[in-house]
Amino acid sequence: MRVIIDRFEGRSTVCEKEDRTMMEIPRIVTPEDAKEGDVLIIENGDIIIDHEATEKRRKEIEELTKGLWK
Repeated sequence: MRVIIDRFEGRSTVCEKEDRTMMEIPRIVTPEDAKEGDVLIIENGDIIIDHEATEKRRKEIEELTKGLWK
């Protein structure tokens, strides 16, 4: 499963799932270097950051917002 980190709340990492619903992951099992907007892969109890998907997503958002704040 892939999720996107929406925010951190106390001991939880709040993530958006592919179907746009939200879920919480205990912050203690979230990778230490994870940030808001990162794409996480959750498989067999392991949680890792998908750096490639995160970078692709950031570039897409940058392109969509280009020129909005000029």
